[in-house]
Order: sequence, then structure tokens, then C-alpha cells
Amino acid sequence: MLSNTLAIVLAGGIGSRLHPLTAERAKPAVPFGGKYRIIDFTLANCLHSGLRQVLVLTQYKSHSLHKHLRDGWSIFNPSLGEYITAVPPQMRTGNDWYGGTADAIHQNLYLLERSDADHVIVLSGDHIYRMDYAPMMKAHRTHDAPVTIACNPVPLDDAKAYGVMQVDERDRIVAFAEKPAEPVALPDDPELALSSMGIYVFDKDFLIEALRRDHADAASSHDFGKDVIPGLIDGAGAYAYRFGGESGRVSQDKYWRDVGTVDAYYDANMALLDPIPPLDLYQPDWTIRTHQGQHPPARTVPGRSGTEGIFVNSIIAGGAIIAGGAVDHSILFPAVKVCDEAFVEDSILFDSVQVGDGCRLRRCIVDKDVRIPAGVEIGLDPAADGQRFTVSAKGVVVVPKGYRF
Repeated sequence: MLSNTLAIVLAGGIGSRLHPLTAERAKPAVPFGGKYRIIDFTLANCLHSGLRQVLVLTQYKSHSLHKHLRDGWSIFNPSLGEYITAVPPQMRTGNDWYGGTADAIHQNLYLLERSDADHVIVLSGDHIYRMDYAPMMKAHRTHDAPVTIACNPVPLDDAKAYGVMQVDERDRIVAFAEKPAEPVALPDDPELALSSMGIYVFDKDFLIEALRRDHADAASSHDFGKDVIPGLIDGAGAYAYRFGGESGRVSQDKYWRDVGTVDAYYDANMALLDPIPPLDLYQPDWTIRTHQGQHPPARTVPGRSGTEGIFVNSIIAGGAIIAGGAVDHSILFPAVKVCDEAFVEDSILFDSVQVGDGCRLRRCIVDKDVRIPAGVEIGLDPAADGQRFTVSAKGVVVVPKGYRF
């Protein structure tokens, strides 16, 4: 069934709550976990699920994302009708940029209409999770539903940030509210609500007509969660698909995160350092593909003072060098260098960051290409950090890309 399914990945979001990590890149292109980009998780799901026709709708500061797709995801065979293709706004239906998730697809209806696909799966490019989409497609067919929505139980307070649905005993959706102030709890668990994961399976013709109706509605903001989905609940026969219940090939860690804020992003990265991480990156037949530069192996060496370079409970990518410094419970991306007697703790350092002699870093995210001079302290003095950098609600300090001290 997946051979007649077109995947559309929405990857044009600004990600303003993740600023300054999104100051020069789209949210799906933000690095994650020492070697990946956020979008790699959705694309890996497509790859392993057998989806071979993938459109990635891009917009905001998309050069980094386009480059990553070219370098890491040019893997399908066009001769067999396979592709992962970036689709920026082309002004085919007017003079506007993409004006919402539904509008982004509406502006590319010609791609749906000329596709031989019978079904369309709409995905977000900015969530961290592993999922086999094949069982969801099977459930969609079993229900003979025009639309199926993946859902996940979340705590009530968290549900206020998502679309929340109510279902009957057959998982038919009977109500849907986008970001409700008072989410409705599950009947069997008053602490949880059933939230949308932003994963939708449509019959193609049904989706085309729904998008045309939405486009004609002058009052619509042309967003799936706010406008399109609520309008389909009554009479459409929309069904929920419960994430983590599938019998597909992926091991069931049932992990799904929207890393939409600096704190959520930081916590998701740090969780990878748990003794048993909540997200399984080590299933050999469900690898997360990405682009990797040609870096030499990571290593530790003694510093000039004779201090040994060490790291404890950390992720260290290729090309990283710990030269007499110490790294504890941190994530180092490729080509990072930690110099003599520097100490990096509970931090995330992006590509090619250099930490000078005697520096102290704690609970910070340092974007790529930053050179930190000798003796600088970050994350130890909240007042000083707040004058120079962005500091999250939980006190995580973010040093922007290319910052010069």
C-alpha cells in the first residue's frame, strides 16, 4: 500500500521559540544528538516504512536544509519513480509565500493531481520520534476512512500546546480542538489527554477537495490543526491511530517529542545520555540516516600542562578532540575542540566549536563555529550570561552561531 502513497513533509516552520538556534536555519535543520538534524527522524521513518515518494515543503531560511537533503538524502532512484524532493514556494497560485500548513500543500496541488498515489501522508519535519507508518496505513484502509490522525496520550498541561481529540470506542474521532485552554481528559485517565501528533493520512481526492474548500474560506488561517481537521470531524468518518500500538518493525520506545522550545530541545538531547535512553537510536535495522562529514576519529590527548583529556557519560562525534580538558554529561558535535584544563558540563557544543584553555561551561548550548577564548565562563553567572546571550526559562544559556567574544 505504501507504494501508492505520497509523503509530504512540512518543513518550512520558523521555529521562533527555538531562537537563536533558528536565527539562520529552519527548525527541521537544527542539529540534534551529536550528528543528526531534526528532520532526519521523519525521513528515516519514511525510508524504513517503505515510502519512496517524498516531497519536503521548505520555506524559512532553507539553504541549510536544502544542502542537508542534497548531501544526506540523495539516496532514492529516480529511474524507479523514487525521490526526496525539496519544494520551496513557487507562487503557482498567487504571489504569496506559504501561509500555513494547509496553504503550503494547496499551493502544490498540481503535484498531488499529477501523482499516481491514492493516499497522502502528511508529516511534520520538526519532531523527534521513530515510527513505522505501514501499520497506520493499514489501519486507515481497515477503517475505510478518508482521514486518519496519529495520536499520543500526553499530560493535561502539555496538551494545551497540541490538537486534542476525543474518540469513541472504535477510535472514531468525535471532537477535535486545537490548543484548548482546558483539554478534555481521557475517560480512563484524568491526567492525560489524547493529542494529535501532526501525522495525517488522507485519501488523495478527499484531501484535494478539503484543501480547496479551506482555500475558498476567507476566514480560515489555512492551518491543518486550526482549520482543516476540525472541519472534517463531523460526518467525515475521521479515525485516530494510537502511536506505539503498531506491530511494525520499529522497537516500541513510544518516544515522541516536539522540541519547539530551547528547554524542550535541551532536555531531549540530554535524555540521550541516560543509562537507558528513552529514544532507541541503536536498533540496527532502524538506523537514523544523516549526512556525515569526512572527519577523523574522535580522540583525547594530554594538554600542554600534562592534564589528561577525559570525558564521562558523553556523546563525542567524529573529529572532536579533548586536549587536556574534561567533558562530563555533554554532547559534542563533529570537530569540536576542548583545550587544556577547560571543563564542559551538561552542555551541547555544535560543529567546530573551540573551547579555550581554562574555560568553564555549564548547562549551555553553543552553536557552530564559535571560538571561546581562554578563561571564559558560561552558565555560572546568570546575570552576566543574560547580558550577552539568550537564557531559557530553565536557565539554559544559548551562544548563537559564529558569536565573537
